[in-house]
Amino acid sequence: MLAKAWCQCWMKKPQLLSFLRPITTVPHTFLPTDYVYLKNRELHALIKRRDLKAALSLFHNMPLRDTVTYNLIISGFREQPEHALRFYAEMGSLGIGESSTTFSSVVAVCTKAAVFREGVQVHCRVVKLGFSCNVFVGGALVGFYMRMGLSGVALELFDELPERNLAVWNVLLRGLCELVRVKVEDLLGFYSRMRFEGVEPNGVTFCYLLWECGNQRRLHEGKTIHGCIWKVGLVESNVFVANALVDFYSACGCLVGARKCFEAIENENVISWNSLVYVYAENSLLGEAFEVFSIMQLWGRRPSIRSLVGFLNLCSRSGELCFGKQVHCLVMKMGFDEGSEHVQSALIDMYGKCRDIEGSMAVFECLPKRTLECFNSLMTSLSHSEAVEDMVELLRLMVDEGLVPDEVTISTTLKALSVSALSSFTGSQSLHCYALKSGLGGDAAVACSLMDAYSRCGHVDLSHRIFESLPSPSAICFTSMINAYARNGMGKEGIAVLQAMIERGLKPDKVTFLCALSGCNHTGLVEEGRIVFESMKSLHGVDPDRRHFSCMVDLLCRAGLLYEAEELLLQAPGKRDCFMWSSLLRSCRVHKNEEVGTRAAQVLLELDPDDPAVWLQVSNFYAEIGKFDEARQIREVALARKMSREIGHSLIEIRQ
Repeated sequence: MLAKAWCQCWMKKPQLLSFLRPITTVPHTFLPTDYVYLKNRELHALIKRRDLKAALSLFHNMPLRDTVTYNLIISGFREQPEHALRFYAEMGSLGIGESSTTFSSVVAVCTKAAVFREGVQVHCRVVKLGFSCNVFVGGALVGFYMRMGLSGVALELFDELPERNLAVWNVLLRGLCELVRVKVEDLLGFYSRMRFEGVEPNGVTFCYLLWECGNQRRLHEGKTIHGCIWKVGLVESNVFVANALVDFYSACGCLVGARKCFEAIENENVISWNSLVYVYAENSLLGEAFEVFSIMQLWGRRPSIRSLVGFLNLCSRSGELCFGKQVHCLVMKMGFDEGSEHVQSALIDMYGKCRDIEGSMAVFECLPKRTLECFNSLMTSLSHSEAVEDMVELLRLMVDEGLVPDEVTISTTLKALSVSALSSFTGSQSLHCYALKSGLGGDAAVACSLMDAYSRCGHVDLSHRIFESLPSPSAICFTSMINAYARNGMGKEGIAVLQAMIERGLKPDKVTFLCALSGCNHTGLVEEGRIVFESMKSLHGVDPDRRHFSCMVDLLCRAGLLYEAEELLLQAPGKRDCFMWSSLLRSCRVHKNEEVGTRAAQVLLELDPDDPAVWLQVSNFYAEIGKFDEARQIREVALARKMSREIGHSLIEIRQ
């Protein structure tokens, strides 16, 4: 058995009691028979009031303690794992026997603190004393191994339990929801199995199911769960389930369903109102969000952090700096600017995306405590303004203040460096080394950023090596690798990666196809480009947009297929694009096609008559085909309009 194998492995290691020393010794004195019982009641009352200082004092002054005493003190200090584990160690050193409550509490402490070694050793103690079949201890262990990412061990322990109550099922469902790659089908399978075993779900069960359906945008499955909720009568009676329904329909983009679920709530609480505000704000419906927000305040409901963050995110996306400043004032008025790092981070992000870096810096400088989330938000804001040097300085400041950069920090810095004038192979290598030392080398976001950075430096071999090292690359990782090949003129290799991606069952999106077409364009793979372009709609259900048409038109133009390029250009959706017609005219100059070139020149002058580059290109075309009078007239018109063209420049890095 996998779970037993874990225990046998850890049994050989020093037990928990060997590295956790006892705090005190208990003197033996004559005491009344009910002394411990009375003191335990007093201790329980202090812990219930969260007066931990008084509880600790009482505990230390007790000359005699029993299992209940230690269960109470361990439970009371569950938020302070180091102290709770020391109490457990002392308990063992004094020979006081553990109970199921002891193990449940200690395993819960290990789960919350994510301490793997101690948790496994407690599991060994559980096996040794025969508590493995206890439903409460078993449920706590299932939650522990799920928290550690060992779902296989957790599921085996779950299956070995002689009985499984609702709490254990909810622990399992929660653990599955927290896994990165859980399938909704698997989650619903466990739900069906739970019902088959005669366990009735409660509101918590449905909240977990709706949460995961919303995360994966599974509207059909979520509606099925909604039907189950309706049958058991939790829609009106359980406000938390009703709020979960609002969030689910919002996540799936079904605002009508979200509004109906909100209106079905009999006694809306502040969470319900703020959920609806957040729903509208996240879907960029400022008018509706503000209307609900105003009604909520008229009913005396206090805005929450969530609704304010929703407004700030809306301002970030829409660039509404003025409204964002009004929300900032409300945040300060309610005192959220000092206590919530989510609000602080959203404020920094809002100012940054509205191109007000001074505002972002001002919020950051006023923070009472600078957290990693706030550092990352400021770094993202600086990247939007291409302030790469400031980003590097901010990274140094973060390290100096004792914070450990995470995957967001590394990927954001790499992206900014790779597209800036400061881009260098050495800088990318330095960040790569740090990611490896920090254990972030396998993170998908970091890996994609590294692939992009190395490919921009011309080291596509290193990009490929990173891609091959990923145990289970996602669609984004495949897209990054295709883009790396495309950027370096390796179109065939990019097509091979696209084919491997499809064979793995991953669905390519518009960006993936654009990268593949770009690779075909840079390499001159006309037939491969045609196949990729035609397969977008016919095989994968992806409608090509103007970017795909532009790339395909450029590919045909480079190959001299000008009539086919013009025909495809006329089929492009939306308004006519100046860039595509310019590409067609440029190719007509190369291939001396007067017929198509003349039509392209006329369209260009109609599309962008204020661009001096357009007039120059058209003038050169007429001169090259021998129509010097037309060329002279074009130049005279351009001079009459006093058009001038800025001189471009470029930078290169010389490898030494």
